[in-house]
Amino acid sequence: MLDACAELVDEVGYEGLTTTLLAERAEVAIGSVYQFFPDKRAIVQALALRNMDAYLQSLSERFGSETFAHWWDGVDAAIDAYIHMHRSVPGFRTLHFGDVVDVHLLDVERDNNAVIAERLAELLVDQFQLIDRARLRFALQISVEAADALIKLAFRRDAGGDEEVLTEAKALIREYLHRHVTA
Repeated sequence: MLDACAELVDEVGYEGLTTTLLAERAEVAIGSVYQFFPDKRAIVQALALRNMDAYLQSLSERFGSETFAHWWDGVDAAIDAYIHMHRSVPGFRTLHFGDVVDVHLLDVERDNNAVIAERLAELLVDQFQLIDRARLRFALQISVEAADALIKLAFRRDAGGDEEVLTEAKALIREYLHRHVTA
């Protein structure tokens, strides 16, 4: 059902998504949809959580299999993974991590990008032995917001992602973090 949801969101957007369309696309009875999800918001939330898990898993695998010279190379890897999901994961370009539906879709107390920034901080602290302090988390939250906005701009300018904007986004984030975060 989540795969069908992702396809439909790409085709008709969140507003056009209905549980009836989902049941038809997934080739299941409408009752089966409601057995697992009370409404379309819950379906999209499950898809957003799956996307976040996939994103974090891909980062963990990359961090585990590559040796980065500096922590900011890990940040570049995180940006690259996000861009890759925009290009390859059905529904992601429309939903991202659920902010189209609700900026608190992943966590009722924090907005979606704050959740991503926190998870990224955990990975960077673990991988690069950065000192986990409030300044690091704040800088990463600013960086996630900026990167998210610029990546969205790149994909509005070009369906495949405007490379010039993506390059500038990475440079901006790297420079910002380099000035505000020290190992």
